[in-house]
Amino acid sequence: MAAQQQPSANSASGRLWGGRFTGKTDELMEQYNESLSFDRVFYAQDIAGSIAYARANVTTKILTQDEFLTIEKGLKQVLEEWRTDTFQIKKGIDEDIHTANERRLGEIIGTDIAGKLHTGRSRNDQVATDLRLWLRDELQEIERYLIDLLKVVAERAQNDLSLLMPSYTHLQRAQPIRWSHWLLSYGAFFADDLLHLREVIKRVNRSPLGCGAVAGNAFHIDRDAMAQELGFDGLLPNSMAAVADRVFILETMQWGSTLMMNVSRWSEDLIIYSSGEFGFVRLADAYTTGSSLMPQKKNSDSLELLRGKAGRTFGQMAGLMMSIKGIPSTYNKDLQESVEPLLAHVRTLKDSLLIAARVLATLTTFPARMAAALTPDMLATDLAEYLVRKGTLPSPTPPFLASLIPAALSHAETTNPSPPPGLPFRETHHISGRVVALAEKEGVPMDRLSLAQLRGVDARFAPDVLAVFDYERSVEMKDAAGGTSRRAVEEQIRGLRNIIGMKG
Repeated sequence: MAAQQQPSANSASGRLWGGRFTGKTDELMEQYNESLSFDRVFYAQDIAGSIAYARANVTTKILTQDEFLTIEKGLKQVLEEWRTDTFQIKKGIDEDIHTANERRLGEIIGTDIAGKLHTGRSRNDQVATDLRLWLRDELQEIERYLIDLLKVVAERAQNDLSLLMPSYTHLQRAQPIRWSHWLLSYGAFFADDLLHLREVIKRVNRSPLGCGAVAGNAFHIDRDAMAQELGFDGLLPNSMAAVADRVFILETMQWGSTLMMNVSRWSEDLIIYSSGEFGFVRLADAYTTGSSLMPQKKNSDSLELLRGKAGRTFGQMAGLMMSIKGIPSTYNKDLQESVEPLLAHVRTLKDSLLIAARVLATLTTFPARMAAALTPDMLATDLAEYLVRKGTLPSPTPPFLASLIPAALSHAETTNPSPPPGLPFRETHHISGRVVALAEKEGVPMDRLSLAQLRGVDARFAPDVLAVFDYERSVEMKDAAGGTSRRAVEEQIRGLRNIIGMKG
């Protein structure tokens, strides 16, 4: 093969687009314009797309079968050079991954054959193809990481089912719940994120290859065959939209921002629960750091970084929206600005999911501290509901309460032949509030008030009211679907395991 003259580094004539240019490119402009420093990560996808495109061009008669085999063999050599880190980048010539691969292919097999590869193809549809292939693969890996986190949630929820703790609204103690119920509250968020991610992957996994620069392909190339070879689910139907679309990246970032928002809230809860004031949990040493001045400190840096990196993902999403919103139709160079934030966004999502799963898997719980945070005033709603039940028709005692209520009280409550008229909850809420106020005035917990004191607030309180002041009873009463009773929580665990395909 005859040696071919190489263009000078700054000469436009050596570029894929250099035919109509005669002057040199400003060196600063070269640096400003190049993308190989970051889009080189698409080398495998770019080569796969080129092989599929070359194969399809055998049918169009642009290439013979022998020429295709030569191109395929050459591209596989290029792929191996990237994989073994022996690919030699030529500064000033290789401005992006597409040019670099085609330039190197020409060196290996000669430009007389390699030069045919780009027939009917543009870097516009080429980069869109690379992005979608790469992003599909990355999102499928993120899906696996998210499933791993959900597996840890399900396993811990099952193993820690007996732990009781306060729930919080407005950061104030609310009602008793199971620790597993708290875990599953974020499991529900993350499961929704998983379902949403699967929809995003479907929309990403559509092929733009064969759309050319803007108007389509003039050689009747079989886009369906190329899409099938590359594992796409279908085609983007309009060539102009196909090369202009970066909404699939934006939607990925919107999804990622929602995921990180949920991760951030989860982290904030655990930061609070791990503080000395709460002491419900303790992070493993592997995910904490100390203070350079205060030896006693153990800082939850892993969770704080998860919370902080959520802001970065939001910024990447908003920044890309601003880049896209003002450009005219089809491809503009502004769209190159979608790549770097996408790479950073995906890397943050993957790292964050791995860290979150490891933090949760190694977390130590302190059941005694959780239980000690429960206070009788958190049963004020149960007290109001007790009075509501006083006015309902008798019914058998639920099995899960049978062991919690003394036999005499259970018999009296379930066999009363003449229940009083039903009481509206708004009335019983007010009565319970007066009991809370009385306990505060007397300086004693609600469960230390005497029956006489309770009847002084409302005569309908009976001896069986004492059974209300039991935290296990309280959580077991919340037995409707989605509640915090043992049965309801186990039902949620099964539902979560079904979503992630986890047996057990």
